[in-house]
Amino acid sequence: MRWQNTCLLPAVTSEGALKPELLQGRQATSRRAVLADFVLLGSGHLLRSYDASYGACQNLPTARRCSGLSIFRRRNPCSERTSRPQDAFRLGSPWRRMDASDRGLLLNRLADRIERDAAYLAELETLDNGKPYAVSYSVDVPMVVKCLRYYAGWADKWEGKTIPIDGDFFCYTRHEPIGVCGQIIPVGFPAGVVNIIPGMGPSAGAAIASHMGVDKVAFTGSTEVGHLIQQASGSSNLKKVTLELGGKSPNIIMSDANMEDAVEQSHFALFFNQGQCCCAGSRTYVQESIYNEFVERSVERAKKRVVGDPFNLSTEQGPQVDEEQFQKILGYISSGKREGAKLMCGGGVAADRGYFIQPTIFGDVQDGMTIAREEIFGPVMQILKFKTLEEVVERANDTKYGLAAAVFTKDIDKANYISNGLRAGTVWINCYDVFGAQAPFGGYKASGNGRELGEYGLDNYTEVKTVTIKVPQKNS
Repeated sequence: MRWQNTCLLPAVTSEGALKPELLQGRQATSRRAVLADFVLLGSGHLLRSYDASYGACQNLPTARRCSGLSIFRRRNPCSERTSRPQDAFRLGSPWRRMDASDRGLLLNRLADRIERDAAYLAELETLDNGKPYAVSYSVDVPMVVKCLRYYAGWADKWEGKTIPIDGDFFCYTRHEPIGVCGQIIPVGFPAGVVNIIPGMGPSAGAAIASHMGVDKVAFTGSTEVGHLIQQASGSSNLKKVTLELGGKSPNIIMSDANMEDAVEQSHFALFFNQGQCCCAGSRTYVQESIYNEFVERSVERAKKRVVGDPFNLSTEQGPQVDEEQFQKILGYISSGKREGAKLMCGGGVAADRGYFIQPTIFGDVQDGMTIAREEIFGPVMQILKFKTLEEVVERANDTKYGLAAAVFTKDIDKANYISNGLRAGTVWINCYDVFGAQAPFGGYKASGNGRELGEYGLDNYTEVKTVTIKVPQKNS
C-alpha cells in the first residue's frame, strides 16, 4: 500500500453526499477545515482557536492516521474553562425551570440534527480516529441517534415514590439532577448547559476530575487512567464517578458451536475497530476437539481482511489511532513471538506509511503469556485451547478485568452455566458486540464501576431526595 503526498479524501456536499476532492492540510475548503477553528463551546457559544480569552494555550496536533501527517491543530484549553458550567445549573436557571417533556424534545431535536448531518459527522469521525467510514456512518452515528431518542423518552418518566412511613407524615422521594457532569457530550442546549473542553488528559481531563464545581465524572478509557480519575475525584469534592475501563474479554467456543458462525463472530469480536474496543474478544478459548479446524478457518478469514484507506467502502480495517498505540501493538506482537506463542498470520506493518498493522493471529497461547494477560487494544487475536466447562470458566475469570465475555454453543444449558459463572458485566451468547441504548453496559473488577445506558444508567446521573411533611392526620 502506497500513499501519495496529497491524500484523496471525500468531501461532503450540502446535500450530505460524498464528493471526492483533493485536500491539502488547512487549505481545504470543505466544512472540516472550518471546524478546525471552532474548538470549544462555552456558555452556548463557539469560541475560535484564536479567541483572545484562550490566553497562551498549547496547540495540539491531530494526526492523519493514513499518512502520519497532521490534519489540523487544536488548542489545549486553559484550566479556567472548566469553571464555566455551574451557572447553568443554579436554582432558577432556564434549564432547571424547563419542563421535563421539553428536555426530551431537545434531545429529539439533537438526534434530528445528527441524522441530518450524518455523512459529515461520520467523515469527521473517520478522519479523527482512522476507523472505516462505512462503520462510522452505519454504526457509530446511528447508535448516537438511538441513544438520544431512548433517553428523550425517559425525560418525563423518571418518577419518585410515596412511602408509607409511621406517624402523621406524608413522605415521598424525587429524583434530582446530580449537577455538573464532566464527560464527552453533544451540543446545542441552553447557555452553559453544554460546555465542550477539548484537550489532553493532563489538562482538560485532570481539570474536570479535580474541579470542586464538577459533581460527577464519566470516563471511558484505560484502567490506569481510571485510577487517576478516581483519585482526583476523591481528593477534591468526592464527586461521583462512572468508569468504563479496560478488558481482556474471554470468547469461549464450545465443540458443538456452529463453526461458521463462531469463526466469523470471533473475527468480528477481535478485529472490529482495528481491535481498539475495550470489550474486544481478545482471549479466544476453543475446545480441544475443534481447535485445529477453528484456528485454520480463523487464519483463512484474517488473511482475507481488507486493510487500507478508511474512506474506501470495501475497507474493513483502517489505521490505528496514533503512533504510540501503533508501536505498543507491535511491541506486544514481539512479546508473543518471544514467549513462545505460534504466529499463524500477520505480525507486521501493513503499509509503508501510516499506522496500519496486519491482522494477526497467535495460536498455542498460554494463560501466563503477556499477550494473554494484558490489554493489547489492537488487531491481534490470541487463541487458547481448553478441555472442560469447569476449566474454561476458571481460566476465563483469571484476570483483573471483567468487562465482557461470550459463549458459542448450541446447548442453552451449557450457555447458562458458563454465563452464570463468568465475572463479567456483559455476556453474549452466540453473538458478539450487540449493544442497545436500552441495555446497561459496564464492568466488574478493574474494568470499572457503575453502568451506562438503559434505566440503570440513569441512576448514575441523579440524586434521590426524601421529602417528609408533617400532616394533621394521616388517612392511608
